[in-house]
Amino acid sequence: MPTIRFLPSGASVDVNKGTELLDAAKRVGVDIEAPCGAKGNCGRCVVRVVEGALKSTDDSILSVEAQNDGYIQACKAVITDEDTTLDIPIPFANHGQFTDSDLDIQRIAADHFPKAWEMHSGICCHKLSIGLPGSEVSLSDHERLETILREHYPTQKIGIPLDVLRSLSTRMREDGGNISVIVHVKSDSVDLLEIQPRHSPDTISGVAIDLGTTSVSIRLTALSGNEGTITKHGYNQQLTCGADIISRINYAKKGSRLKELRKKALDSINSLIREAIDQLKLDSGQVLSAVISGNTTMIHLLLGVPPENIRLAPYTPVSFSFADYTAKELGLNVHPLAPVHISPAVGSYVGGDITAGLLCSDLTCKEDGISAFLDIGTNGELAIGNRDFILACACSAGPAFEGGGLQFGMRAAKGAIESVSVDPETGKASVNVIQDSKARGICGSGIISLLAQLFKTAWLDASGKFNRSRSSEFLEVDGRQARYTIVAGDKHAEGASITVSETEIENVIRAKAAIYSAYRLLMNQVGIDFDMIDRFYIAGGFGRYLDLEESITIGLLPDIKRSAFEFLGNTSLIGSTMLLHSKEFRAKQQELAGSITYIDLSVDPAYMEQYTAALFLPHTDDTLFPSITGDPIA
Repeated sequence: MPTIRFLPSGASVDVNKGTELLDAAKRVGVDIEAPCGAKGNCGRCVVRVVEGALKSTDDSILSVEAQNDGYIQACKAVITDEDTTLDIPIPFANHGQFTDSDLDIQRIAADHFPKAWEMHSGICCHKLSIGLPGSEVSLSDHERLETILREHYPTQKIGIPLDVLRSLSTRMREDGGNISVIVHVKSDSVDLLEIQPRHSPDTISGVAIDLGTTSVSIRLTALSGNEGTITKHGYNQQLTCGADIISRINYAKKGSRLKELRKKALDSINSLIREAIDQLKLDSGQVLSAVISGNTTMIHLLLGVPPENIRLAPYTPVSFSFADYTAKELGLNVHPLAPVHISPAVGSYVGGDITAGLLCSDLTCKEDGISAFLDIGTNGELAIGNRDFILACACSAGPAFEGGGLQFGMRAAKGAIESVSVDPETGKASVNVIQDSKARGICGSGIISLLAQLFKTAWLDASGKFNRSRSSEFLEVDGRQARYTIVAGDKHAEGASITVSETEIENVIRAKAAIYSAYRLLMNQVGIDFDMIDRFYIAGGFGRYLDLEESITIGLLPDIKRSAFEFLGNTSLIGSTMLLHSKEFRAKQQELAGSITYIDLSVDPAYMEQYTAALFLPHTDDTLFPSITGDPIA
């Protein structure tokens, strides 16, 4: 029985010859993206065969060069009788298939930086032989160390923090004057972070952090050495204090609640860092750099900065851009002197998660053509433009797409209904449940699928009301309200039927209308139509699970050529990883943040007009959705 090993996690599983690769990955909890439903036409499930072999069941859409390099589409791959090791790439946009290696970021950088570019995280380790002081030497330990470092940094100011200075004489004598010096290199200065015996491990790691309103993700990755990469996800513990940004801002106003929210954010991050460090068998002191990206409110709460004015006109935060602090100042459980870069925001509701995420697209580096960028979460953040201009805005989608506001709503986890089909005659729903378990509830992608299916089979009208002229055992009408049974009680993990009401459907329609009307307004600002969009990037952890056709059916996404869409995944985390690895990207992000024009929807009366028009399935204007109401778009 062949053994299949997945990198970078190291998870392995023994399976029978002929097993489909996606099934083998699922058995050990390895997530391989297949947003096209494993039809083989999106190319997002590509993996690289490091050792061994797989068999492809069909023609591949990959280039001959990619196949020769060992890449294969997971949805078309079956296990042979060989032990096989596979690398699961991280989905950087438009650049083939990527892992966390330096080469990958080098390749994506080629689009952003036309001139020669050298990746440099800014954290360096130098092995030095400084020797022991003799009687003829009148220099202090500080001066002896600085003299040698001047050979590497002749012009920059060299700073030695007090914590390093306290151990300086001991460290410089432990191994006969042979030491490892770890420094943080900036444009005009060099700060010492650590002095160790020369034989100490030379692994330097960093951690990229995506601090979301609902969830937190971190990626611990080696900046030098070969300790690998690991990604961890968890919920933001602030959820107990409010489901959305506004409720948390309100919560933070009283007493010590701001400190409570700060602690919950830190605990959410630090617990994931600890899991990752333990799994890679590292010491927290080896994590010497960090990048944090999040929306404007989340960053204020993390720093303990009052966010009150973000929700009050004229919606002015304390700051859009914060300095690099040390991990000790912030409370991160890594090396206390590790510099922490905080991604800059551009507006009260367009934060650093977007300036980090835009780096993953070609929106910031292509002059020709127009691209759009949409990050769907508790809020919807949008951007449109190219290298010459970028407009950005945000709208409140609410928690509907993350399972909130629904009696049986839940986040995408085991037991969540993720897609639905509806019998046009009987109205009976057939469901797909995450990890093929008994249904516990329905997540965002599931509710979108359900509405699309009910609408296409005429059980639901354009206003979101059930068709009362049709009879079905799954539809219960009680006065002015109606409720639909998705899963009967005997198939529900907890024994109760999973249902959805018209009021809950109305909440979902409001959420999709908020997003659609926002990017329609942005395009009106620059005088373009949807058919002028060359690329439409969809970001966010939720975005990668969207069914494209069903999202268009309900009017969440525009009805444009399908080849324009590209799912990027968690761009906040991917972009933060890029920032972690590269001073060039950090400079690029600062430049980007200063060039984006922020549009405040709350002060634009045209937004409410667009929003009202979008409160139907798919829209009040049928001409905007010809493939749903008329001729399909290629």
